Formats: sequence, structure tokens, C-alpha cells
Amino acid sequence: MLNVNRRIQIPFREFQFTFARSSGPGGQNVNKVNSKVILHWPVADSPSLPTDVRRRFLARYRNRINKQGQLVLHCQRHRDQQQNVSDCLNLLKTLLLEVSVPPKHRVATRPTQGSQRRRVKEKKARGHIKRLRRKPGPDD
Repeated sequence: MLNVNRRIQIPFREFQFTFARSSGPGGQNVNKVNSKVILHWPVADSPSLPTDVRRRFLARYRNRINKQGQLVLHCQRHRDQQQNVSDCLNLLKTLLLEVSVPPKHRVATRPTQGSQRRRVKEKKARGHIKRLRRKPGPDD
């Protein structure tokens, strides 16, 4: 079972792993060992995922999800297949943790009068410095 946090726990039976030949490190071993791991997870149909987390996940990672509603992750960083499996699971855990907390509602505020005055004053000072750098024209 993949334990993301207290609220999100996904059984391994929901994951489908396929293996392929890696283009990563391994020398001649790359040509004969299937160390690349491809993780398929039906995120759209997963009963283990709370509805609000699923909605945020589908919105944020829509480019990683195929038309069947499956999340597809590729991991080939390591030479060992089992390390790549754990790497995929850690990546999935990281993605889920990022969307598990709802975003804070931003309260719109307005700049204070003092900050507006300071901003205009700094802009005028900067413009004055730039005017002093110019070559004198026929009017000067």
C-alpha cells in the first residue's frame, strides 16, 4: 500500500507496472535488461482518492494523464528495476502531496496611499536620472 498521508492510501493492486529497456545508465546491460518502469494508475476511477484531491490532481497534471484517465509515469534513472519502481512510487507520492492540501483563498487587497506615493516618487527620480544622461538637445 502506498501511504501518502493519513487521508490518502492507495493499494498496490490499483497500479499496473510495465517494464521496458532503459536508455539510462547500465552500459551493455541496457541492451538485455528491462529496467525502465512505466507506471499506469487509473486516477479518474480510483476509489482510494478523495474527490477534492482527484479534482485538483486531474486539473494540475492533465498533461500526464491519457485519454483513458490513467496517469502514466516513466522512471529509468537507476540501473535496477526495483529502484526504478520505488522511484516511480516516490514521484507519485510527491505529486499527490502537492495537491492534497487545498490552495489558500487569496483575499484581494489594495495598495496603500503611502505605497502609491512612494512608487510614483521612485519612478520620477529614476526618470530624472535618465534625463540627466541624455545629450543636450537644441532646446537646452
